[in-house]
Amino acid sequence: MMARTLMIQGTSSDAGKSTLVAGLCRVLHRRGVRVAPFKPQNMSLNSAVGADGGELGRAQALQAQAAGLAPTSDMNPVLLKPDSDCSAQVIILGRPVGALSAAGYHDYKRIAREAVLSAYQRLSAAYEFVLVEGAGSPAEINLRENDIANMGFAEAVDCPVALVADIDRGGVFAQLVGTLDLVSERERSRITGFVINRFRGERALLDPGLQWLEARTGKPVFGVLPYLRGLHLDAEDGISREPIEGKAAAATLRVVVPVPPRISNHTDFDPLRQHPQVEFRYAEEARECGAADLVILPGSKAVRADLAALRERGWATYLERHLRYGGKVLGICGGLQMLGESIEDPAGVEGPAGGSAGFGWLALRTALAPEKQLRNVRGRLVRDGADVRGYEIHMGTSCGAALDRPLILLDDGRCDGAVSDDGQVAGTYVHGLFESPRACGALLRWAGLTEPLERDFAALREAALDRLADTLEASLALEALLGGS
Repeated sequence: MMARTLMIQGTSSDAGKSTLVAGLCRVLHRRGVRVAPFKPQNMSLNSAVGADGGELGRAQALQAQAAGLAPTSDMNPVLLKPDSDCSAQVIILGRPVGALSAAGYHDYKRIAREAVLSAYQRLSAAYEFVLVEGAGSPAEINLRENDIANMGFAEAVDCPVALVADIDRGGVFAQLVGTLDLVSERERSRITGFVINRFRGERALLDPGLQWLEARTGKPVFGVLPYLRGLHLDAEDGISREPIEGKAAAATLRVVVPVPPRISNHTDFDPLRQHPQVEFRYAEEARECGAADLVILPGSKAVRADLAALRERGWATYLERHLRYGGKVLGICGGLQMLGESIEDPAGVEGPAGGSAGFGWLALRTALAPEKQLRNVRGRLVRDGADVRGYEIHMGTSCGAALDRPLILLDDGRCDGAVSDDGQVAGTYVHGLFESPRACGALLRWAGLTEPLERDFAALREAALDRLADTLEASLALEALLGGS
């Protein structure tokens, strides 16, 4: 038997599709239903390594956790990772197939469609329910041809669609009615109803609008989800700058993360953003920042271009001053490569072929290569033996004397990362480093925090998913939305 399927589409990007699918996965999982998440096509620079060794969107890894599953690349068969405004690395079933321009990918979608449908068939045969997340909006007129992300997929597998809209950004009724008007009549009939997301205020004031919407469209509103303050879940792509309430007085360690144009896997820093002793900020320009205790150079999808952007924005001068005054610098993945002496890209893997000088604070050299390194890893920090668990996603390999002083000893026998002779600069290829409580505490202690609290970030994520599911249970007509589950 094939699984029942429901697709959640949105009136726009960031309407709440990822969050709604995660919450519904947890609701069904708690009811004992074997449910799996699925996103046919995702464009995101936040990714994870699945249990099958393939790469998938970070949001689908979170949704898998909500469903009580280990993530696999079948849950996100097409992942697009932009490396410029006009091109992206295309990842099919967890493995990169190359970089394509927007026009090139438009032609490639016929091939990508086969991967999407085969992955869906495997999930549908293995689970009772598949919750599908659309991408952007189904009303993107210029993207409708050969669509595999929204209505094109729903039509191919003949599944119902629920439409979610974000009332917090305003114009929610125009969003919903406009979307219905722009899809075809057949697609319109596939939409079973609406979910309104991020509502704050007096519900009674919204009711006349809901009644009008139902009368105008002939479709039900399945419910209104409140704006959930303090709900911290892995972002699909965009950086969250929402302040964390109740931590300003306790925060004593100042952490800054520069934001280059192609920052990737910034979910690495969620545990630091939420840590009560950390004053955390993202910054595009160095001049935005005062003094810091720790600066972390993040991952990047275009390391050489992002390194040039950081220099243009004043970060080289800022970091030199920061180190002179005794501050610490940590580089993660692309950030590690930037800390070295050089980055060579002879094959043009991430942009025009060529090389760039690094910041030069670690004696290592990096060569980018077409084969992507993908693996889940475990190990321990050399400094104090704290357990580490994370994943690697990178296109290059590094060599040099700095690697003789590794940051991490991995369980597979490899050494990872480097620490400078004076102990001020360190780097690693391991993402997710701060999610390991002891490792997070050890790194904060290295950065200058005398008595860091150890926080179980995995438990906090589980609690957030349960809170989300509780809210859905209380706010939505779930039987109608899910079709009687």
